[in-house]
Amino acid sequence: QVQLVESGGGLVQAGASLRLSCAASEGSFRNYIMGWFRQAPGKEREFVAAISRSGLTTYYADSLKGRFTISRENAKNTVYLQMNSLKLEDTAVYYCAADSSSRVGGVVDEYDYWGQGTQVTVSS
Repeated sequence: QVQLVESGGGLVQAGASLRLSCAASEGSFRNYIMGWFRQAPGKEREFVAAISRSGLTTYYADSLKGRFTISRENAKNTVYLQMNSLKLEDTAVYYCAADSSSRVGGVVDEYDYWGQGTQVTVSS
């Protein structure tokens, strides 16, 4: 079982940048598609971005393309989410997740393992 630990969240002003990290507990990290999701208060968990095992293929929520970038370092068992030009509506708990299937996608139920989440709060 893969354990995932997110870090890098915090309180920032609108327009700022943050980089989230997610460290996996085991060396088979490279065998998983990795994704980032977020959940704002009172809302359902939504897809943010996903990345293939090799890192060569990425997939983003349409509304976030151009501002968010997902990447991974398999040698460090870590996936990242670079978030630029943050907006108030980006405020949420951000989760990383691991998917053992073969498709890079954004469906919550396709992901097998989840981290505990890290809070991102964007203020005006």
